[in-house]
Amino acid sequence: MLNDGLFLERDQLGVSPLYYGHTENEALCFASEVKALIEFTNDIHEFPPGHRYISNKTESYYKLEKKKPLDVDPDNIASELYKRLEISVSGFVVGHDPIGVWLSGGLDSSTMTSFARPLVRKLHTFSAGFPDAPDLVHARIMAEHIESDHHETIVNLDDLLSALPDVIYHLESFDALLVRSSIANFLVSQDAARHVAAVLSGEGGDELFAGYTYLKSLDLAELDNELIDITGRLHNTALQRVDRSASAHGTVAHVGFLDPKVVDYALQIPAKYKISKNVEEWILRKAMTEKLPKQILNRKKAKFWFGSGIETCLHQYAEAQIDNDEFERFRKLPSGLILHTKEEFMYYRIFRKYFKDINNLSWMGRTKGAPKQ
Repeated sequence: MLNDGLFLERDQLGVSPLYYGHTENEALCFASEVKALIEFTNDIHEFPPGHRYISNKTESYYKLEKKKPLDVDPDNIASELYKRLEISVSGFVVGHDPIGVWLSGGLDSSTMTSFARPLVRKLHTFSAGFPDAPDLVHARIMAEHIESDHHETIVNLDDLLSALPDVIYHLESFDALLVRSSIANFLVSQDAARHVAAVLSGEGGDELFAGYTYLKSLDLAELDNELIDITGRLHNTALQRVDRSASAHGTVAHVGFLDPKVVDYALQIPAKYKISKNVEEWILRKAMTEKLPKQILNRKKAKFWFGSGIETCLHQYAEAQIDNDEFERFRKLPSGLILHTKEEFMYYRIFRKYFKDINNLSWMGRTKGAPKQ
């Protein structure tokens, strides 16, 4: 509180959630979760990242935008990127010992792992998936490489279905891709909470350094614009997954790639060094060449739900459980939003049990490619 009113501020990229609304008496209410507000109002909105509220006025203090590209050789860029990532991780790890990492065995989470390991006596790493899923295999490689105390959560379809109500309750979303990717994260976080109070996560690396396969088809100008766009969407999709998965189990998650100094530098790195020689995240791989095993450096990007083996079984289960007539009859919501698949319809039915028929869903993030309200 200020002397002359209320002060609210959300971080630059929306790592931490914030929602607000007005009651029938025009009283302002705000919270870090939607479920805390629905008792008082249906007029709920997401407070935008990089904004602050001061005495009845909202203003922007940060805008995610392209910067002038660096005119230096890639060796120097890789070296500076390495230093900034190292500082980002060390700044969080100090004071948290033991600490954990959600480790998928991909480039981004392995990068966080490699920086954290020298700073603590014991580093816990956590992975989840179906037996012999690619994430589990590669996470073992990385865990052995840095000699972490490694924990695996092996799941089956019954485990996923059992976890779904809790996942959707905490996630506050029925977006199919977001829910699907959150289940493994949720179960990993549940396991992590038994051992540590804080974890590192690799979110943001794909968006800042071009880790997605589809980005290879874009020219350099399009790539720059696309990276700005998908980084700007993190706040109510992937970052929401990270925040809710951790907080549901009383832990704190740090996204080392989204430290402001790392983000600022990433925005200056020329697109030609992010995808080079048809290799995604080329400059990050170059920066981490001496720190990571070759199997990790050369691993191709896999979506979280593919890497853990979750995608196919949930889709097939929903297809078998929901008939076509029911899906077509109810797929258009009162808000006007259209459910994409039977899998998403399955998630929406659970969502309704907690959030009823909220017509205003503007606060809910949708994975890119999904229509908005």
